[in-house]
Amino acid sequence: MTEKAAFNAEEWSKLVEAPALVALRVIAADRGGTIRESLSLGRAYAEARGDGSGLLQEIVSSAPQIDPSELRDPGALPRRAESAVHEALALLEQKATPEEVEAYRDFLLKLADTVARAHKEGGFLGIGGKEVSESEQAALDDISGSVRG
Repeated sequence: MTEKAAFNAEEWSKLVEAPALVALRVIAADRGGTIRESLSLGRAYAEARGDGSGLLQEIVSSAPQIDPSELRDPGALPRRAESAVHEALALLEQKATPEEVEAYRDFLLKLADTVARAHKEGGFLGIGGKEVSESEQAALDDISGSVRG
């Protein structure tokens, strides 16, 4: 098992930051549901802390330190999230086991999907609507491409 000590502070920050940026990317994809989506983010992290591998548990137990100035431009968030995913995966592929890399990938995808499905888009008083909006689906597709590509 790879341990936190295998990474310097900057590398660790990248590993911790990428999931949070992925979740923010999905949350920002569509208006509405921010509270539900944020709560689902917390649940996904809690579940990963209970079920994840040792390295993944350490990653999701660390609080991300995202510079708020990076988030002021909503158009920059997709690029920032994609970049963070690529950097984190490159680090893990160098230093972690293939199983740990795959667990991290799975967590990123599950996190994005959980956040996207937390709030129905459209409809009236909770009736009808789409479980995942078109813009959220586009974000999920982008994230999946970054994670698997």
